Amino acid sequence: MRLGGVTVPFDLHLRGHSDADVVLHAVTDAILGAAGLPDIGELFPDTDPRWRGGDSREFLRAAVAAAAEGGYAVVNVDLVIHAERPRLSGHKQRIQRATAELLNLSATQVNVKAKTNEGLDAVGRGEAIACTCVVGLRRGAAPAAGIGQRETE
Repeated sequence: MRLGGVTVPFDLHLRGHSDADVVLHAVTDAILGAAGLPDIGELFPDTDPRWRGGDSREFLRAAVAAAAEGGYAVVNVDLVIHAERPRLSGHKQRIQRATAELLNLSATQVNVKAKTNEGLDAVGRGEAIACTCVVGLRRGAAPAAGIGQRETE
């Protein structure tokens, strides 16, 4: 299973038209929404065979580029992954680092939390995983150089 661009060992997988990385889909949609752009389903519709098995990292890169065209740069990300299983406490730091790297941010600019739903609804029954994301954008900021490649400090 891929979450935040990280492979998380698990006996089940998420189903989706693309690679079903719910974390990167949430970040992508949060960036698009904050920049006033169409959502991920409009830009990468599941009715288009081009996106079958698509890499969510590419969707994220496209969202960052689209936001940058509008004069916005991502400055922070706050993620809450809702999953009964697998337990994610041992994977949060890798998801944080991978997401930060994709966005050309420092790990301190990305926060990852994992919550269970205590047996409630499809998430709580272990039938689904959800992710909530809030991003901060700065208007007029120079877009990050080489999205996906960290600058040296």
